[in-house]
Amino acid sequence: MSVRRIVVLGGSGFVGRHIVARLVDWGGRVLVPTRSRERAKHLVLLPTVDVVEADVHDAATLGPLIAGAAAVVNLIGIISETRRGDFERVHVDLPRKLVAACRDGGVRRLLHMSALNADPNGPSRYLASKGQAEALVAESDLDWTMFRPSVIFGREDSFLNLFARLERLVPVIALACPQARFQPVWVGDVAEGFVRALSSERTWRQRYGLCGPRVYTLRELVAYVGEVTGENRPIVPLGPGLSRLQARVLELLPGKLMTRDNLASMTIDNVCGGAGPDVLGRPPAALEAIVPAYLAPIAARSRYAKFRAEGSRSGTPG
Repeated sequence: MSVRRIVVLGGSGFVGRHIVARLVDWGGRVLVPTRSRERAKHLVLLPTVDVVEADVHDAATLGPLIAGAAAVVNLIGIISETRRGDFERVHVDLPRKLVAACRDGGVRRLLHMSALNADPNGPSRYLASKGQAEALVAESDLDWTMFRPSVIFGREDSFLNLFARLERLVPVIALACPQARFQPVWVGDVAEGFVRALSSERTWRQRYGLCGPRVYTLRELVAYVGEVTGENRPIVPLGPGLSRLQARVLELLPGKLMTRDNLASMTIDNVCGGAGPDVLGRPPAALEAIVPAYLAPIAARSRYAKFRAEGSRSGTPG
């Protein structure tokens, strides 16, 4: 594919900033629409990146933004609703508008971020809305590729960092759904998958699960965060009833640390069943190889960096 303009919706977010940076390295010219240019200031200095303020939910705005682009990447998503109907608006209505805008604007290539277990009949509104979006994209005549990641970790993640903050603040972790299973994938591998897919016609009209090499229970992940940060806290596992009660309370608080819809999503294992797709071109990174670099205390991070440097010099993977 000849490299031209690529539009990244959601490019200023956690995953988006990594994909945009990889696209720049790849030689693409990237347009990132955002509601607030201030929120995307970390992208402004990247070469070949244009950041524009725009409301992509407005069809009249979206069409001209993507018209004639070589490809569009849709990363926009939410994990909880501020108002009832937000899942429908973000996960279903926007992809519907985007498919129509691609068709009208002569854009053939669409890369879409979905989720593991996306299913119109899924147990949560989150998974059901993601499944409806997949159906909309799959029914189109576009050259689409869909990615279905497990929970994504990295320096700016909102998952492991959340537990690190909690373990600093509270003496005991009361943990809902402790046996929920995840196969965390590094954000760098997610970005690699998206960018490599742009160069491969083999990925057209394909769905890819994106997962790391190992499956963990939620309890194991929280315990690991405590080990890395040095803030080991006792973990009190909650049964189904208390888990629902905790979620009901937390969803009423600012920030919504957990909702009943999140809890419903965790009733299904968030795993791929394999270590990662061929689209990565290499084995996915292990959580233990990445997380200490951003969660460990300063002294431990220094030792970790020294270990990685020595490993690199000796030819041992870091």
